[in-house]
Amino acid sequence: MSAFMDLNLSYTAEKSRLRSLVDTAAHLGFSTVAINYLFEPTAKKKQEIPTPTPISDLIDQLPVVQGRSRPIRVLNRLTVVMSDASHYRPNAAEYRSFDLLAVQPTTEKLFHAACMTYDVDIICISVTEKLPFFFRRAPVSGAAERGLVFEVAYSAALRDATLRRYTVGNAVALVDSCKGKNIILSSAAEQPLELRGPYDITNLYPSVAHLAVRGLLFGLSDGDAKEAVSSSCRCAVLHAETRRTASGIIYTMKSCSDSSSQQEAPPAACESPAAKRAKPDTQ
Repeated sequence: MSAFMDLNLSYTAEKSRLRSLVDTAAHLGFSTVAINYLFEPTAKKKQEIPTPTPISDLIDQLPVVQGRSRPIRVLNRLTVVMSDASHYRPNAAEYRSFDLLAVQPTTEKLFHAACMTYDVDIICISVTEKLPFFFRRAPVSGAAERGLVFEVAYSAALRDATLRRYTVGNAVALVDSCKGKNIILSSAAEQPLELRGPYDITNLYPSVAHLAVRGLLFGLSDGDAKEAVSSSCRCAVLHAETRRTASGIIYTMKSCSDSSSQQEAPPAACESPAAKRAKPDTQ
């Protein structure tokens, strides 16, 4: 059974709404979700990076995922909306409080820097406006080689026809540049009604209202659309874990009790370049 993930549930100070979001995600079949803290610095006023609230303070008891015996996994994520290079602080101690780190560049120069140099896990694509730049193949390929993923959020397409047009247009341009690989589809949901199940996101719907969240409309094949809510998300989580420990050179995993002699290695697609360089040459 595939492990489906939604790595973008919008944070809200209203605990009941946040609990409802996590409950709905578990009911829909997601095994992992990430609560997203949005940080948008401005030049006029200095802002502090938010501090994530412990999951135990937000949710008393995690719901059990439908069809599984274990509860849903909840991560903390920080997304930095960048309109200037100074907005990203590579040595900020506050970043270490989050499980996932994402940036949303607003200019072509910042997009290129995020793809090639920034030590992050996810690069977000704006879906609320027409992008002022094109996705060039070189930085997109560079981000893929570094193990980064690009995120497209679909909930805005459910709220407004104009936002739907921006979402589809920006997503199609991105998919065309990266050939459907290294993409994750997330909800960025603020309300439980904005969440869709993993198969609802990837399957074909006859209803026009559902077209905006259909993976095929974004230019993704059936296989790529399923990967965008499962294995590609898992790659982002693994990248975050290795980024925060030993620069991605060492990866540890618990072995199954019934097959302790077998060790499972992370998929090749999720392995960081540093880990590949650390392997001895067998030739």
